[in-house]
Amino acid sequence: MTTDAPPDATTDATTGAGLVAALIEAAAATIAAHRDELSELDRAIGDGDHGHNMARGFEALTAAADEIAALPFGKALQKAGTTLVMKVGGASGPLFGSALMAAGKASGDDAPRSAAEVATLLDAAIDAVKSRGKSDVGAKTMLDVLAPVADALRTGGTTAAVREAAAAALEATRPMIATKGRAAFLGERSAGHLDPGARSSALLVDAACTVAERS
Repeated sequence: MTTDAPPDATTDATTGAGLVAALIEAAAATIAAHRDELSELDRAIGDGDHGHNMARGFEALTAAADEIAALPFGKALQKAGTTLVMKVGGASGPLFGSALMAAGKASGDDAPRSAAEVATLLDAAIDAVKSRGKSDVGAKTMLDVLAPVADALRTGGTTAAVREAAAAALEATRPMIATKGRAAFLGERSAGHLDPGARSSALLVDAACTVAERS
């Protein structure tokens, strides 16, 4: 798949167990590479541990990758989500974990085969995050990246378009005033900073696009 092709998972190399294993590997690698950056972002408006918490969770996913990848696609997402809930500290574990579990419940046994199908799973994930975090788009959270990415997918966006949507949405969190989470206690002082959850979401989107491009 080229960078101009939509996210797709139709080849043997990246369907089923192969796709899940590739997604875990790519996600864990990008979170590990940006662990300190994510914690620095969180230090400015939160507890300062977002990167380290996320890295611990994705290390746990890597350790369980074979077991998770052996499951049908939907069940694999649910298992991955459960692992993140158990292993990632703070609010990130329940939020990212709930997103994956909801996407898994919305999925069948087979991996999605089009951008539109991925959008459907992401919509389910977004609804779960909204419910779990009692939040919505505009509150300076991961939702501010996930929702525009879902829109890009729904319109058949290429991986390049999806990446562009994620990057623009991430930057748009900088002037926002946080109304949820620990950052909300800062009020107007939260403006001028990127949201760490939005940043980690953008990184994970980029990793998923990389996997899609290899198919």
